[in-house]
Amino acid sequence: MKPLQVDLCVIGAGSAGLSATAFAAQLGVKVLLIERGKMGGECLNMGCVPSKALLAAAKVAHAMRNATPFGITAVEPQVDFAAVHAHVQRVIAAIAPHDSVERFEGLGATVMRGDARFVGPRELLVSGGAGEQRASEQLISARRVIIATGSSPTLPKIDGLASVPHLTNETLFDNATLPEHLLILGGGPIGIEMAQAHRRLGSKVTVIERSRCLSKDDEEHATLLLQRLTAEGVTVRQKTAVTAVRQGPHGSNGIVLSLDEGGQKLEIEGSHLLVATGRSPRIDALGLDQAGVSVDKSGIVVDAKLRTNVHGVYAIGDVVAQAPHFTHIAAYHAGIAVQNALLLPYAKADYSSLPWVTYCDPELAHVGLSEADARKLHGSDVQLLRFELKANDRAQTDLATLGSVKVWARKNGQVLGVSILAAHAGEMAHLWSLAIRSGLKLKAIASMIAPYPTFGEASKSAAGELYKPKLFSPLAKRVVRLFSHLP
Repeated sequence: MKPLQVDLCVIGAGSAGLSATAFAAQLGVKVLLIERGKMGGECLNMGCVPSKALLAAAKVAHAMRNATPFGITAVEPQVDFAAVHAHVQRVIAAIAPHDSVERFEGLGATVMRGDARFVGPRELLVSGGAGEQRASEQLISARRVIIATGSSPTLPKIDGLASVPHLTNETLFDNATLPEHLLILGGGPIGIEMAQAHRRLGSKVTVIERSRCLSKDDEEHATLLLQRLTAEGVTVRQKTAVTAVRQGPHGSNGIVLSLDEGGQKLEIEGSHLLVATGRSPRIDALGLDQAGVSVDKSGIVVDAKLRTNVHGVYAIGDVVAQAPHFTHIAAYHAGIAVQNALLLPYAKADYSSLPWVTYCDPELAHVGLSEADARKLHGSDVQLLRFELKANDRAQTDLATLGSVKVWARKNGQVLGVSILAAHAGEMAHLWSLAIRSGLKLKAIASMIAPYPTFGEASKSAAGELYKPKLFSPLAKRVVRLFSHLP
């Protein structure tokens, strides 16, 4: 079989693979993109896009119920969940052309549908596929290979779980029936977002988390967000283990969970079960042993330049061992890997300014180090600064005063990390990511001209907290009094 020769072969057409393909194709090299499933991968079809579309619908329903404080008669919305499902699918369809085969072929890439597996260090065999791009069996020889196959949900080892009907993010958005009582295993961002969305759309919701919900986020802010969800009717059970799962009694369609809540045994029954407890890399079918690529239980092992141990083979996105699992990291990885694969290998991954957001209402955003890690690195040189949203005029006009901006910085103004609980925390996080990435100190943020009234002013105010003690110190007051005597 004569191999197809390419400069770069990208395996996987999710966020990471599409970004890498677009970048490389526009550099004029011969690029082959291989995808066995849907173009757009997890984010477009089963992750970020449908979840945010569902949250948007839920926010409208919530606003209708809570219009009274604005002088508008509140009404109970009539939720047509099948129509909500159709809205989600329309949003996916609207974005899909950007991730389509046609667009990437228009950029100059070749797109091949099928399963890819290594038969040598930079040789792959593609088989299967469907449609016009069907590849019955094709050998590929590539100068460089980028593995971008992503991750998939994993089931925790709980007695009976595998044998009962359950949802994951891969199947949740195929459901067009509103759950009567949605049980959610896992209190991470996915579980918490979907808890609020389904509760606002009319489901009874219970979240079960074996440790602390949103454990990677600031504990104070996470607690406030969970209190908001509880006030909306979500039941949150933290530090609770699920010991067994079984079908409901008398052949019902219900799901029964056996729980251990601090030694107390109890059972809870729901109509649907969403498992949102973790993910694992998609590597089993790649034949990585044939290429000699090193892996561990969390994924493909790479260095800071995203190189595997095999020359010319890179890995990016969720498939990378120990890497943060975010769509924006996938795109970030893509730029680094393509630069190193096709140009000079100088680019390195740096997560010091990493942002992430839980898109509830209010949103919870984090950038950079946690407060604990900042203090571990810099000890007493770390200072906590904060500004409450209730002191922000835009938050008052919108009746969205829950939350604050918390900044941990060194006394010289170097920003180390930020946590924001606010209505538009995700948008506010951009400034702080830039500040950490570019080495901007708090003085730059405190002295910027911010439009009024905006939530973003809270960031400026938080930065200014560093300078208040000096600005309004007894010495400063004496200097002002001295100058006040000048003619």
